[in-house]
Amino acid sequence: MTINSIPHHVAIIMDGNGRWAKEHHLMRSQGHLEGVKRVEEIISEACRCGIKVLTLYAFSTENWNRPEDEVSLLMRTLISVLGQKAKDLHGNGIRIKFIGRRQGIPTSVLEAMDKAIFLTESNEKMTLNIAFNYGARAEIVDAAKRMYQEVVDGRIQISDVDEKGFGKFLYTERNSEVDLLIRTSGEYRISNFLLWQISYAEFYFTSKYWPDFTSEELHKALKDFSGRERRYGGILSAA
Repeated sequence: MTINSIPHHVAIIMDGNGRWAKEHHLMRSQGHLEGVKRVEEIISEACRCGIKVLTLYAFSTENWNRPEDEVSLLMRTLISVLGQKAKDLHGNGIRIKFIGRRQGIPTSVLEAMDKAIFLTESNEKMTLNIAFNYGARAEIVDAAKRMYQEVVDGRIQISDVDEKGFGKFLYTERNSEVDLLIRTSGEYRISNFLLWQISYAEFYFTSKYWPDFTSEELHKALKDFSGRERRYGGILSAA
């Protein structure tokens, strides 16, 4: 693959931990722990490949409806992983950001998130967006409120508002445009993820459950992407 064929921004809906565990006759918690290993592997490989922005759907606003013990496990896992891996990501030049609403997230989790953000904020090799307590509709509502407040405060004029400008108010800010969206586990839903940002994204669906989505599977997705013709509503010029 040439450097020109590598997508700038890749977003992944990491799905199938529970079903993977069920097929392997394991508890759901073991599926989540196995999924963490793939997160580490895919972050490392994405950075090595030259992807500049990687956005991972880790916990949605709807995931609070899962059993309390499962939610608690996910919170503890995030704290543990950040504590163990943030320094490694920092050493590899990766900037960590969290996108989503902070309201409702336990204080201990927020503290771990903020430490990782502060540690890595000056890194430029790759930006890792972790979508946590995230919902795309909520993001668009929050962006509209932020934009409205800017108008009320006189910092921008309503006539200045356009699609490009609106993108700056999203959680992803200037990293808003997604080039490639990947979803694992054989599902074909967007699940309230980056609705604004994927307007012209290429989609890649795989039947692999997330714990089975290895670096090799990522390369399959990137190879598929490299063969797409991206016209953005226009037509390709004749060769």
